[in-house]
Amino acid sequence: MTTTATAAPRPDSAAAPRGEKESGGTLNVFSHAFLVLWVVLAAGPLIWVALTAFRPSAEILSDPMGWPAAFHWENFTNAWSKADIGRYTVNSLVILCGSLTGTMLLGSMAAYVIARFTFPGNRFIFMLFAGGMMFPVILALVPLFAVMENFGLLDTRPGLMIAYIAYSLPFTTFFLTSFFRTLPTGVQEAAMVDGASHTRTFFQIMLPMAKPGLVSIGIFNFLGQWNQYLLPLLLNNEEEKNYVLPQGLASLAVSQGYRGDWGALFAGLTIAMLPVLVVYAVFQRQVQAGLTSGALK
Repeated sequence: MTTTATAAPRPDSAAAPRGEKESGGTLNVFSHAFLVLWVVLAAGPLIWVALTAFRPSAEILSDPMGWPAAFHWENFTNAWSKADIGRYTVNSLVILCGSLTGTMLLGSMAAYVIARFTFPGNRFIFMLFAGGMMFPVILALVPLFAVMENFGLLDTRPGLMIAYIAYSLPFTTFFLTSFFRTLPTGVQEAAMVDGASHTRTFFQIMLPMAKPGLVSIGIFNFLGQWNQYLLPLLLNNEEEKNYVLPQGLASLAVSQGYRGDWGALFAGLTIAMLPVLVVYAVFQRQVQAGLTSGALK
């Protein structure tokens, strides 16, 4: 006797209810419209500043939102040499090299110890770093000024570097602690069995494994320290030649140091934006990998 099985009808994905299709299409339209609006709001001012940097002052004042009739490259020359933007940029780069290196080194070492070792007070120390992120820096300006003055660090590059490191260390340690906890413990244990010291294990094994997280937090620290204005205004306000870039731009804009040369002012702003855009464009993939690696593991 032969039994004939009747195949069950396949669900037709194309036969979805009409209401669901319409609601899904409407949601896509609104989501894409929101993304377009977000791009315009984020990139629009940057593009406007970059285009205005090529226009003369008279053209900017007559039509602020207009397109450049001709590209005036001399605005960048005037901003770099005559307005001392070049000096301010070099000052920012020198201070950033010291502060960013110190922040990443101290932050990664502290995060590694907190994340990989168990000792009395471990949780308390971690909460201290987390609490440091919630403390407004403006409340520490007066005692910070007094401490720097007592140690003779006012209006010095080392003093500003130390202030930048202290400002960035809580978030750096908090972020890297969570990242170090996601790394496999087997590699660390194998290194210790082979006779590697804690220092060698950290610098030669664990630190290279944490490269995505280091790049991500390094970019955030670069942005924060490059655009820092409040701390230099307090601790580096003696001589104008020692100003960092945000401080110099603000001072020149207020005092009209360009003598009405608005094209050079916008050129200086463009110069200040370029390092940030270049760094993010170069390390964009590493930043995304560092932010998502913890979730994927």
